[in-house]
Formats: sequence, C-alpha cells, structure tokens
Amino acid sequence: MRLNQVTVPAHDLEESIRFYEALGLILIVKSPHYARFECPDGDGEHPPTFSLHLDPDATPGAASVYFEHEQLDEEVEALIDRGVVFDSGPDDQTWLWREAWTKDPAGNRVCLYRAGENRRFPPWRLK
Repeated sequence: MRLNQVTVPAHDLEESIRFYEALGLILIVKSPHYARFECPDGDGEHPPTFSLHLDPDATPGAASVYFEHEQLDEEVEALIDRGVVFDSGPDDQTWLWREAWTKDPAGNRVCLYRAGENRRFPPWRLK
C-alpha cells in the first residue's frame, strides 16, 4: 500500500493555494472547490499529492500536515523571507526530528521537518 494523497480543508481556496505554492508545492488540478498539488521531491513515477477541499465551516487546526525538507533551516529562512510566519522552530525534538511549525490560512497546522532515517527507522522501531 502506498500513500497517494492527503486532503485538508480550506476556508478560502485561493488564499490556501497561494500558501502551499509558497511552500513549493506544484498546483496540478484546480476547480472552484478543490485543488491538488504534487510534492516536488516526490517518488519518481508516483509522487505523493496533497489537496485542498473548500470547507468554510471546517474547524481550524483540525489537521496537521508534515512536509520533510533536507535543508530545513535554509528552507524556513527562505519562507520567512517570502512572508510565511512560523509559530516555532526549527527546533530539535526528543524523537530525533528537527521541526518548524506554521499554520495555513484555514488554521491547519503545518510542520516542516527533517528526520532522515529516523522517520522510518528510529532507534525504538519495533520491526
């Protein structure tokens, strides 16, 4: 089984599209109520996708989305220069990830992180 896509709610689709394009995602589908992006560093023939669904009544902060970036600190600085406001980080976590947190225009929590091998193979992995 391969993860294909994650969808989060958007209160204002256009504003959310601009936010995720600023993060570097590539807009590939757009309708009045839906937008889908490809992740630029995706898996060759089957890159993961990320989508937005217009839902003006969605509870802010109901979703948390994680995007990994190998050059996390540099990417966060570049995003700050483009106007993205971060709530925290980049900070080293006890679970061996380095994380920076922001929110999209609908209030969904967005984590940019670097975990390397610890994402799939932390020292406490079961199998």
